[in-house]
Amino acid sequence: MSLPPYEKLGAFYLGREVDPATGADKPDLLLYDSRDLTTHAVCVGMTGSGKTGLCLSLLEEAAIDGIPAIAIDPKGDIGNLLLTFPQLRPEDFEPWVDPGEAARKGQTTQAYAAATAETWRKGLGDWGQDGERIQRFRDAADVAIYTPGSTTGRPLSVLRSFSAPPAELRQDPSALRERIASTVAGLLSLIGVDADPLQSREHILLSTLLDQAWSAGRDLDLAALIQSIQKPGLDKIGVFDLETFYPAKERLQLAMSLNNLIAAPGFAAWMQGEALDVQRLLYTDAGKPRIAIISIAHLSDAERMFVVTLLLGEVVAWMRRQSGTSSLRALLYMDEIFGYFPPTAMPPSKQPLLTLMKQARAFGLGVVLATQNPVDLDYKGLSNAGTWFIGRLQTERDKARVIEGLLSAGEGLDKAELDSLLANLTGRVFLMRNAHDDAPALFRTRWALSYLRGPLTLPEIAKLTPSRPVEQRAAAGAPRAMTPEAASSAAGSSKPVVPAGIDEYYLQRSSGGAWTPHLLGIARMHFVNAPAGIDVWETRSYLLPMETDDDPNWTQAESAADLSDQLKKTATEGEYAEAPAALLRAQNYKAWEKQLEGYVYESAGLDVFRCPSIGATSAAGMTEADFRSRIALGLREKRDAAVEALRKKYAPRLTTLEDQIRRAEDRVRRESAQLSEQKMSTAISVGTSILGALLGRKKISVGNVGRVGTAARSAGRIGRESDDVTRANESLDVIKQRYTDLSNEFEQESSRLQGEFDPAAAVVDRVQVKPRKADIDVKKLALVWVR
Repeated sequence: MSLPPYEKLGAFYLGREVDPATGADKPDLLLYDSRDLTTHAVCVGMTGSGKTGLCLSLLEEAAIDGIPAIAIDPKGDIGNLLLTFPQLRPEDFEPWVDPGEAARKGQTTQAYAAATAETWRKGLGDWGQDGERIQRFRDAADVAIYTPGSTTGRPLSVLRSFSAPPAELRQDPSALRERIASTVAGLLSLIGVDADPLQSREHILLSTLLDQAWSAGRDLDLAALIQSIQKPGLDKIGVFDLETFYPAKERLQLAMSLNNLIAAPGFAAWMQGEALDVQRLLYTDAGKPRIAIISIAHLSDAERMFVVTLLLGEVVAWMRRQSGTSSLRALLYMDEIFGYFPPTAMPPSKQPLLTLMKQARAFGLGVVLATQNPVDLDYKGLSNAGTWFIGRLQTERDKARVIEGLLSAGEGLDKAELDSLLANLTGRVFLMRNAHDDAPALFRTRWALSYLRGPLTLPEIAKLTPSRPVEQRAAAGAPRAMTPEAASSAAGSSKPVVPAGIDEYYLQRSSGGAWTPHLLGIARMHFVNAPAGIDVWETRSYLLPMETDDDPNWTQAESAADLSDQLKKTATEGEYAEAPAALLRAQNYKAWEKQLEGYVYESAGLDVFRCPSIGATSAAGMTEADFRSRIALGLREKRDAAVEALRKKYAPRLTTLEDQIRRAEDRVRRESAQLSEQKMSTAISVGTSILGALLGRKKISVGNVGRVGTAARSAGRIGRESDDVTRANESLDVIKQRYTDLSNEFEQESSRLQGEFDPAAAVVDRVQVKPRKADIDVKKLALVWVR
């Protein structure tokens, strides 16, 4: 079955072009090249302009093309992407229609839902869409609503962003400074401190503490940061001693302000849920693209700024870890940028946004920003946007500001023409200025696949969020510890004496509870697989609670990354659980080391993923989801290149046939015109002859005989002209058929490419590489007290 004309590879179906003179829709579809979004886009329009419908359609098209997105939702509208009903049944719409609106229309809720379903069915049909395309959208991507600071949707633990950035970012001083500055500014905004990075003592102190911890690769949580404020472990900041720069009494006030966050009743929700990991937001664990909606409508202004700033900082860090590409890798969309990107002020969110606007293109990350308040925007910063979508505006001041922004963003634009086009915009009609096109285009947006019912409330978000099991803490670096009950029952008043010859360390995971004894083994292992191109060394930690005198059962150990940097030689005071006697005998450790070597050899493995169709192999430590997202980009790059080659192959032949069609149509018009003239001439000639006879002449003159003969010859020429018209039409039909055949051939080739480069159909094989036995090295076997 052939695909609809708008289902082009790498093209987003946004609507139909509009004739500026009449306001009527043209038959031409507006298909937007996905690669153009790598130069970013801005969408401006007042309430009722259709801005939400356009932006959600853009996200729908991206999802259908396999492109993931993070969507920041300050108003609650983006959640409508979850209101997709392929069957278009009234009962699907009924829970989501407004009963008050139904009552105002004099209808029951059921009748109003039926009318809404029919409206959606007809609207989709008018734009060549149906329930099958809705299902295709649902199948292409996962859509999830995250609610930081609330457990209503999928909770998001944004405060875990105090974890140390990746090593590659820490090695870039400017990138690290930028990340620290945005994180600190966001945190201080949460407690109501408007901090200047160069003048504020709060900002300078917190930045120094984060720099000190992160440069060493050490994670911080909010509790640890509060403790560091009171005891920074610093003698000087700049040339002043710490007490002169920021006295302890005043530091206590800052610590108390942050502590109030922890003490607040609703703070627990900020610590629950998934970590703020951009890769995990963009892709599911199975590697399926996702639209991650970060809903912040329920938060205060300070909390919104905090979440947006931290999220943007994470996106910048993620972006810098990606390879360069000219294809669209992912989207970052923000539904209302007003207040986050002003022209003069410098809120915490602005610097990371500026960084993304300037640098994200090279990494295939497209940024789409929307607003209904165009006056308070930094158009100089937005000059990096290659595409502008402008809908109906509220005031002349808004229009003048947008025109100013357009003129600063691109050359070859005429102010008077822009003013004329913007003056006559109606609902769902937008002016698109794309730097990749020759001229601006006027278009009407297509019907959205999602039901646009308006902002979602928290209870409605809860209905759309499937129940999820409690997240386990078995992430890397989060070892399994003794249960609180066991630790409490085994706790003693003082620490046992540990004999010489046993390495002893402390690993603090919480601020309370007893110290419990664990056996820690840290082993370095070598993985080699020549066919897969794998030759890597890796260090892993095995942390095992020790509650009895039995030999350690390493199968019960928690495997994690190298914990060496988190171990301390000294500990704070506290109660200690009783240690098994076997754990306090130094001679046992040599035998346990051999047991650990054997366990590592038998159980350790390095999972490597291969995609035979493109000959790609995952890097060491890469998850299947990350590998699938990588090959999705690789396949999209190959597809874009193949589509470009296909266009170049067919474009000359299609252009030649289009020229032939134009010439054939011109010939048909000429022949038809000649036939009409001949018919008119013959009619006049015959009419003159008949008129002469009717006027009563008794004799036919020689001239009249000549006119009759001429009329007869003209009638004969009519037949020949008619034959010429027939032949011209036949020739035109033949050329049109050739064009149709060639177009169908092109579409078939395009469909083949769609299947050939479909990431969902790519086969991924899992290969497990075992460590070399001779290269297993247990670097450390120690008693570790954990709490």
